[in-house]
Amino acid sequence: TGLPCTQMFPSQPAPSNVNSVKPSDVAVLSSIGLHMHSTELSTVVSRLRELMTLFSPALISLLSDETNLYAPQLVQHSTLVEQAKEVSLYIQNNQVIDVDRDWKLVLLFVQVDQLCACEQQQVQSAIKAVVEEVDDALQLLHSQLNRTIVSVALWDGENDSFHNKMCRCMETNSEGEVRLLKAMLSQALQESLDELMVKKRWYGDREDFTVLVQDTPFITDPSSVASGKPLSESQASQQTDKLMVQMWKNLLQPTSDQHDTEDNGKIIALPCPNEDRPFLRTEGNSPSYHHSDASPLLHSVTGTEMPCEDLSPSASTPTSVHELRPGDIKVVAAVGDSLTAGNGIASSPSNVLDVLHQYRGLSWSIGGDENLTTVTTLPNILKHFNHNLTGYSVGMGKQQTPQAFLNQAVAGAKSKNIPSQVRALVARMKNDSRINFESDWKMITVFIGGNDICEHCYNSLLYSADNYVRNIRDSLDYLHKEVPRALVNLIEPLHITPLREMHMDTSLKCPTWLVNILCPCVILPKANSEALQMLEDLNRSYQRLLHEVVESSRYDTRSDFTVVIQPFFREVIVPRLPDGRADRSFFSADCFHLSQKAQTQMARSLWNNMLEPLGNKTSTQDFTVDINLKCPTKTSPYIRTYNNSNYIYAGLSPTPGPITNWGSDFSCVDLAPSDTVPTSVHTLRPADIKVVAALGDSSTAGTGAKAKNLFGLNTDYTGVSWSIGGDKTLESVTTLPNILKKFNPSLKGFSRGQGSRQKGFNMAVAGAKTSDIPGQVQALIKAMRENKEVNFEKDWKLVTIFVGGNDLCNYCTDQNNLSPKNYSHNLMLSLDMFYKEVPRLLVNVVELLQINPLKSVKRDTLGCSLLQRTSCPCVINPAENSPELEEMKRINHEYQAEIQYLISGNRYDGREDFAVVLQPFLHNSFIPHIGVGEADSSFFSVDCFHISERAHAEMAIALWNNMLEPVGRKQAYNNFTYDRSKIHCPSEV
Repeated sequence: TGLPCTQMFPSQPAPSNVNSVKPSDVAVLSSIGLHMHSTELSTVVSRLRELMTLFSPALISLLSDETNLYAPQLVQHSTLVEQAKEVSLYIQNNQVIDVDRDWKLVLLFVQVDQLCACEQQQVQSAIKAVVEEVDDALQLLHSQLNRTIVSVALWDGENDSFHNKMCRCMETNSEGEVRLLKAMLSQALQESLDELMVKKRWYGDREDFTVLVQDTPFITDPSSVASGKPLSESQASQQTDKLMVQMWKNLLQPTSDQHDTEDNGKIIALPCPNEDRPFLRTEGNSPSYHHSDASPLLHSVTGTEMPCEDLSPSASTPTSVHELRPGDIKVVAAVGDSLTAGNGIASSPSNVLDVLHQYRGLSWSIGGDENLTTVTTLPNILKHFNHNLTGYSVGMGKQQTPQAFLNQAVAGAKSKNIPSQVRALVARMKNDSRINFESDWKMITVFIGGNDICEHCYNSLLYSADNYVRNIRDSLDYLHKEVPRALVNLIEPLHITPLREMHMDTSLKCPTWLVNILCPCVILPKANSEALQMLEDLNRSYQRLLHEVVESSRYDTRSDFTVVIQPFFREVIVPRLPDGRADRSFFSADCFHLSQKAQTQMARSLWNNMLEPLGNKTSTQDFTVDINLKCPTKTSPYIRTYNNSNYIYAGLSPTPGPITNWGSDFSCVDLAPSDTVPTSVHTLRPADIKVVAALGDSSTAGTGAKAKNLFGLNTDYTGVSWSIGGDKTLESVTTLPNILKKFNPSLKGFSRGQGSRQKGFNMAVAGAKTSDIPGQVQALIKAMRENKEVNFEKDWKLVTIFVGGNDLCNYCTDQNNLSPKNYSHNLMLSLDMFYKEVPRLLVNVVELLQINPLKSVKRDTLGCSLLQRTSCPCVINPAENSPELEEMKRINHEYQAEIQYLISGNRYDGREDFAVVLQPFLHNSFIPHIGVGEADSSFFSVDCFHISERAHAEMAIALWNNMLEPVGRKQAYNNFTYDRSKIHCPSEV
């Protein structure tokens, strides 16, 4: 039929009951709640209208300006009630609509971004006001319209500055806090609307009218929220389609196979009504889960028995951190994220809004509410050993409040925020009369990393393991420098993937869409996917690298300070109910933050870790097991450190210093040439090559490779050119000749330094097109013949040709001369000359790269805006997705196809001592990115067009590795990640 679904015909006769209305029975579609700024929502709704028209071709819609000139006024009425009045009047007065017989579908949107609640106290009243307004609008529609289904949906889109202007406090909070606040507001509003439906029985006192609330809010792409970057046009359009499909799916009766439409994210599948469930969803035909059904959890025991008898401090205050008893600790402190700030610890399971509350007094490592019989925290355990303990937080509030005291954790914090937290902490310690900064022993707990992992997939460099560990190191360095008499508990970041289980099992009724916003990179990857493996690897790297920092001994330079890693979170065992499902009671209402039950277990585990010797600490957090507190003993009365555990640090691979050059390490052992000089090019070993040469354009000339400013762009740094440079040695400059010199130290032909004085057989000229290559071949043959050091007949020669970029960059200005056919013709003339005139020659032809990624290379400089445009107008100037750019991509592919065709034939097979090999490592070229969509400009010179020394090094490695790979199995993409040990070796085989 060409139609997307099979169930597309109206009911015969028309239904009289609201629970049996099919999409094709709807005659009128209308919406309420759009405002001037909801451009994205308007697009989603108009796409939904197009879809509904396939089911009901005569659909009358009050959405678009074409069907009535009336819609613009609808938007200007700000309140939902006024809009509801307008819609009712319009329907009643429209000549085409049969008011009594036609079925109507009204979409009522509640916009989250109009909620502005800065203080906790305002939140409840703001939500209450919205719910009352929705109720008034629904009552009005109920009294004015019959045969109507109203679908209420929450919209949290347009995450723009418009909302921040309306809502001043959004500007002052940290980005992590704003996201948490918005997500919680959406969830709380969703629940309150749901309660309204239950209370009003879905306004269904007649059988021809009902209201339902769509069970998930519409949220624009969490990745743009997380990265703070707007989506590209194509991403935005795909996003709109996804939201439209979500809206459509929410309108239909749920079917068991609906969730299987999730795919690789490229194809968006459209769910269809099916034979068993053909109707629009109502509470009557598809009852849903309601938050008010949630059973209140019995408050688990959160107190702990203190089993220890010897609670005394040392006889006199110790001077060494390795002789510290629990009773010697006078001050506790902590830094971290929401798990330490205490978000939602005491929230009831159905009150998600309460997760915004920071219950600092109940926080596992630093809270001090009540005492150990009711609240288990590290300070409440330590109070048994020292009644005068200070520093712990009590009650609720943010880190600046007096009751937070030395709990300086901030909700939403990442490792990059810890350096500023420790500074705030030290300032508080120094300025508080309750603390004797010089002589009191302090215990500081550092726990961070979950939020870095939650967002690593949007900016893998920012959240790399190296950056994570650098942030921790900077923070510990500061504490080490500033704070006397301190023991730092460094908690390994928790193993986070088990959290996914809460969101895979739909029977747990967790608000997964909400956690998708808070922690997309953990929840969104598919099972067994590469993304999930990367997440797991990163999590383990974070844990592992902390050990390297601490075991470097950098914090053990004096006797009154040390850092001890407490590893109880390395493995997490999910708590289970008797039926085997995950136990929600260990989580807060959002299934992301941890409840008091979990925090109790964390406090016990931390205490026990502190008393366990290094090398023998518990590294698993099993939430279901009863954990009893350990006690200091007569033989080991101290908090354990490396020294009193007789633990020897593993010592360290020294931390990598800054990268000072782009050299490579070389590990090949078999460097010998063939026993006798080979006569066949097919048995040529690296050490048999005596002469290197290269032809091409600025990439081979080395133009601007080491330029520090625009003047440097006029210089050819031939000595670092990837295929022909020979400056210094491989250890500091990676080029093909520097690799070959390892096999044959007397290699000839490579270029050195700058300019043309020592260019050797580097015939490349900046700006050259393929039509210039025959001339370069002639010049090369002449230079080789005339060179006294070269035995033209007997020496094996390696020539690398890489050209075509300038042809492509200028294709649009001279399409005849620069056609793909001419490109391959000029290369053919060049190769023919070599074939005819040069004995013992292997020619590398490096396949032309895909040039369009150049568009993504940007820096805010004159060189990168102006010069890049003039260097490559046909690629840089066309707009994304424009026909011109698509044409350039097509021509680019044709160039690649032509050269493959030329070389794969048998044109050059007639001589045993000659071969042309296509090296395809740039065939699917991509530029490494820092974060989403931002190219790493360190691979380019100051004009964002010519390549930098770093890229030359990467190309040299890729070319060499390609040369060792068999034809037909060569790597056809580049892997530009920094690693000194990527050079492959020839194998025995």
